[in-house]
Amino acid sequence: MNSGSGVSGGTNRLLDSLPDAPRNRLMAAVSHVRLEPNTVLFEAGQRIDVVDFPRTCVVSLITTFDDGSSVEVASVGNEGIIGVPVVLGGSLAVEAICSLGGWIDRIEAIAFTREVERDVDLHEVVNDYLRSVFNQLSQAVACNRLHSTTERLARWLLSGSDRLATDEFAITHQLLGHLLGSGEATVRRAAQHLQAGRLITLRSGRVTITDRPGLEAVACECYAVIKSELDGVIARAVIRFGGARTPAVRG
Repeated sequence: MNSGSGVSGGTNRLLDSLPDAPRNRLMAAVSHVRLEPNTVLFEAGQRIDVVDFPRTCVVSLITTFDDGSSVEVASVGNEGIIGVPVVLGGSLAVEAICSLGGWIDRIEAIAFTREVERDVDLHEVVNDYLRSVFNQLSQAVACNRLHSTTERLARWLLSGSDRLATDEFAITHQLLGHLLGSGEATVRRAAQHLQAGRLITLRSGRVTITDRPGLEAVACECYAVIKSELDGVIARAVIRFGGARTPAVRG
């Protein structure tokens, strides 16, 4: 993890949707931090002192069980916020790890909380986003219980591609197994199935989506449901505030 100058590309769509006044106040207080894959942002029960806005990375919220197994219950990309709901000195019951490396905009939790309390527009956007996160959590429970590893892998790869606006990115079987709760060997077999269908290539720790419509056909319906939910937060904010900075949504 490093910070400072050198950040390039990408913006946070949620920040971009805000009116100029709250957005400018937040941006004046942020620092730019680059996260490498597997970076732990916070552990379950750990005090949260910062709030992060992904720009060119994806962060996974992970639940870990007593036997050491784990599964992703939500993910956050350039449409969202990491570290909320936040109460000063508070914590969350999940671990946050960087699954796809890139840049985030980071702000101290105390400064973020102060802005949310003082600005009704920001408060409304954050509340709307939190509702979408809770809906994503509910969808993930059903998805992890009912859908196959192959379906969930396709869904995860499509979501990562959307967030990064690219069909090629770095991810390993080991990390995917950690996120999908299926084990590395099971994920490897699922990836081989997708490769056999010429939907993706996955080698040397990099995945390339070669047939996006085909991959969408394999993915479970949760991909479209979660994407619609998160995109809806941005769309409502743009309509509410008449924003013009938000880039077009991929997919």
